[in-house]
Amino acid sequence: MARFFPMFVKLDGRPVLVVGAGMIGEQKIRGLLDTGARIRVVALQSTSAVREWVGIGQITLEERAFAAADLDGMFLVVVATASRVVNEDVFREAHRRGVLCNVVDVPEQCDFFYPAVVHRGDLQIAVSTAGQSPSLAQKLRQQLERQFGPGYAEWVARLGATRREVLGSNLDPECKHWLLQSFASREAFDAELELAAKEKAS
Repeated sequence: MARFFPMFVKLDGRPVLVVGAGMIGEQKIRGLLDTGARIRVVALQSTSAVREWVGIGQITLEERAFAAADLDGMFLVVVATASRVVNEDVFREAHRRGVLCNVVDVPEQCDFFYPAVVHRGDLQIAVSTAGQSPSLAQKLRQQLERQFGPGYAEWVARLGATRREVLGSNLDPECKHWLLQSFASREAFDAELELAAKEKAS
């Protein structure tokens, strides 16, 4: 089996189809909400949360059976129905059209996987087992959440601001590289936490 290529994809403004809006479909939609994707949902039934997102304009929903034309112009599709036949039909049609497809819990019918993700501001750490063991991915995510605490969110934001200042300076390239490496060290992060704790205590 070919190895997967790990990447973070910008979905802002891109059309994404979700087929199925039960509890599993709801989870998959929730994971897409903050991406800026144009989310279209087709499902025979939907949860109250999904209908709430429709009501506030975050997604569009058509409560009916899937039709091949639903894939027209789509960037990717997530399939989360209880019907194996429907799931396979969507997968086949998506492949025929060159649309990336993820059939939930069926690794052989997935062009991409939802990883377990640690969010710390702009820092995202994703863990995937290529669908072999989502439980292991979740356990590793929990370990990483303890290792990379909430303090990393603000630190990464400061690193971004510092990086822009350094790159925009007149320093020579070697000095810029050394500074950026130093600012991103564990020692620098520990010093940042210590300073923040002193400021909070004062």
